[in-house]
Amino acid sequence: MRNPYEVLGVSRTASQEEIKKAYRKLAKEFHPDLNPGDQAVELRFKEVTSAYELLGDERKRRQFDNGEIDANGRVRAADAFHRAYARASARGGRRGPGEGFSASDVFEEFFGRGGFRSKGTDVSYHINVSFRDAARGTRQRLTLTDGRTIDIAIPEGTEDGQTLRLKGQGLPGMGGGQPGDALIEIHVEPDPLFTRQGPDIHLEMPVTLHEAVLGAVIEVPTVTGKVKLTIPKGSNTGTVLRLKGKGLPDRASGQRGSQYVKLKVVLPDAPDPDLTAFLNRWTPGKSYDPRRKAGF
Repeated sequence: MRNPYEVLGVSRTASQEEIKKAYRKLAKEFHPDLNPGDQAVELRFKEVTSAYELLGDERKRRQFDNGEIDANGRVRAADAFHRAYARASARGGRRGPGEGFSASDVFEEFFGRGGFRSKGTDVSYHINVSFRDAARGTRQRLTLTDGRTIDIAIPEGTEDGQTLRLKGQGLPGMGGGQPGDALIEIHVEPDPLFTRQGPDIHLEMPVTLHEAVLGAVIEVPTVTGKVKLTIPKGSNTGTVLRLKGKGLPDRASGQRGSQYVKLKVVLPDAPDPDLTAFLNRWTPGKSYDPRRKAGF
């Protein structure tokens, strides 16, 4: 593979955030799902993903910058041999007097049955999931760098930025070494209705003046479907009602969070003649001064 910095179009001094931003832009441009049947684009996507898999991992990036691994993430033989020599030396030092280490110890460390063994490199992926799918749990198809497609199980209550690890789905190892893993970072897209705070879900619900003053039973959306909610008499804009157990799983406590519904009283778009006539007749008491109550 070419120099990963050149592949992503960033400098060697680029920050991790700049590297991630460059990768996301290129991955979106060259994703196979957006360019079906274009082999050149598919190869470019694989190259971009491999480059980010190396530079997006700070440890691997440092190893590459220090010359310990090459652009494909493979350990350079000379460096690996030096580490094998150090391990064999340490092992020899634990033996009794006169039982130092020999060349065979070094080769035992460096070579496995069938040759040099090295674990395969992990590969990083990024996928977008809707807020409601992340809340409920879902499955999403992912195209791997080798062209295979697999279905990813997105657990219920997945958070934005959460990373899933798929064992053995990374790049193959060398000399019979174990394959690396696939690291899948989940980006949860914002929802037009719901927001999340830990295991709790928050929703602003418009209600009529009639419902707020006299009370009512209305339907309220949740991530799993609509439920009935009782609005108490005399409710106001800002009144918060709780739907217990309608939030997300809390891994710390093992319980489910709640959904909090904040009411917002909304008047008719056009003036209502009956409401206008009533208010013209209605004389509020002196205690009704919302501005004074708010400190104005």
